Amino acid sequence: MNLGLVNSIRKLSALLAQGEGETLEFKRSTGELKEALQTLCAFLNGSGGTLLFGIRPDGKIEGQHAADHTLRDIAQACDRFEPPAQVSMQRIKVSPDRDAIAVAVRGGRDMRPFVYEGRAYERVGSTTRRMPQAKYERLLVERGHAKHRWENLPVEGLALKALDRTEILRTRELAIQQNRISADTSPDVAEILDRLGLRIDGVLTQAALMLYGKTFLPNYPQCLLKMGRFRGTEVTGEIVDNRQEYMNAFTMVHEGMAFLERTMPLGAKFPVGKIFREDRFPVPLGALREILLNAVMHRDYSNYSGYVAIAVFDDRIEIRSCGRLPTGVTVEQLSGRHDSKPPNPLIAGAFHRTGAVEVWGRGTNRVIAMCQQNKMAAPVFEDRQGFLIVTFKAQMVTPGREVESKVGSKVESKVESKVESEVESPRDLSTRILTELRSGAASKARIAQAVGKKKSDGQLHTAVRNLLTQGLIEYTLPEKPASRLQEYRLTDQGRAGKRSESGDRNV
Repeated sequence: MNLGLVNSIRKLSALLAQGEGETLEFKRSTGELKEALQTLCAFLNGSGGTLLFGIRPDGKIEGQHAADHTLRDIAQACDRFEPPAQVSMQRIKVSPDRDAIAVAVRGGRDMRPFVYEGRAYERVGSTTRRMPQAKYERLLVERGHAKHRWENLPVEGLALKALDRTEILRTRELAIQQNRISADTSPDVAEILDRLGLRIDGVLTQAALMLYGKTFLPNYPQCLLKMGRFRGTEVTGEIVDNRQEYMNAFTMVHEGMAFLERTMPLGAKFPVGKIFREDRFPVPLGALREILLNAVMHRDYSNYSGYVAIAVFDDRIEIRSCGRLPTGVTVEQLSGRHDSKPPNPLIAGAFHRTGAVEVWGRGTNRVIAMCQQNKMAAPVFEDRQGFLIVTFKAQMVTPGREVESKVGSKVESKVESKVESEVESPRDLSTRILTELRSGAASKARIAQAVGKKKSDGQLHTAVRNLLTQGLIEYTLPEKPASRLQEYRLTDQGRAGKRSESGDRNV
């Protein structure tokens, strides 16, 4: 195995010039073999590294007498790594009777955690230390994750009829539109699930249930979305709106966004020199949707006490999801460049096929950019008590209007807005429909649910018909207007936010 080891004094000197660090360690001789093997174990649990014998701590070449049995001793010591590791060794002549010895390993990747004599080690800067138990256990779970992930375990006895057929067909339709699945993919739901990797040998996986299931209790209580609006800035404040429902991943995104749109105040102003007013939520819908998607896709579904939560306070919005960041990714990195490491690739893959997300780890960066465009602070990312929490700081109470308090089906408005030209209620039906369709195509039944109606009514039919006439929305199945699979989506004109001559607005 060639690990790019040094084989000359020139290459050795170039390596020494780097100094000790996360991937390089110096030892004066093999008399420090035990400590050296602990460091190699740390390299295996990281991104790999090289250990040099015959080098003083200050980087000066000292060399040692290295006979053939010296290399054998090192090789035998390396046999104590579990799981077995590939190690490469090289002798470099530094004087007539002295050699330096370079020992290198690659990062263990999917084989981590490695242990030496029963203990795991990690590298922190230029120091080797015992790996914390929590990290060791997490790496151990991840080692078996590739083939034995929670999401691809079979659900014995789960039938196709237990899944939301309409949502599965919607995934196919959107994936075809995004050119992320072949246009000749059969509309047979079983074949669609096979194409998405959600069936194994004809048996549905837990990922299929999480994405398209209709019933979750009593076996899957973690499929819970909690939504709450609290007056004030603490959870101890009055609960203005409170919903806790069990639902699949796609529905969580639709319902969560509908809740946010209903809850946030919608501000409006007339920019100088423009005819039409501009409407804006305190937090960009695109930013909220991206974080909610991440919360739903990347959460720890194996935790039966887990959930996704949306908490709206007077001064902020918090989106919480059960789970930890992937190993190697920190909350600080979320604000900068980082790789995409989805812990649930099958679930994330289904969302990707619909065009809802990319796969390049740019989501949080786009969220920050959207907040900056909205002239608000970037969100705060926290990893706390087994939850990843994203907080958007923004005022949720508009001057002149207090939060509405909901008790059962009764809605008691505390203070009505005195300036309707400046602040408009988010209950404007056409606006709500257009806003809902920003998240993707939706059926009329789903639109009705998103705008707070129990079912489609005459008012909704009229609003949809008007939006079709204005060219702001269109059918997904134009050749079959009355199809039971019919859905509606924004047109290019609707996405651009253009208005018809009649002055109707699109937000």
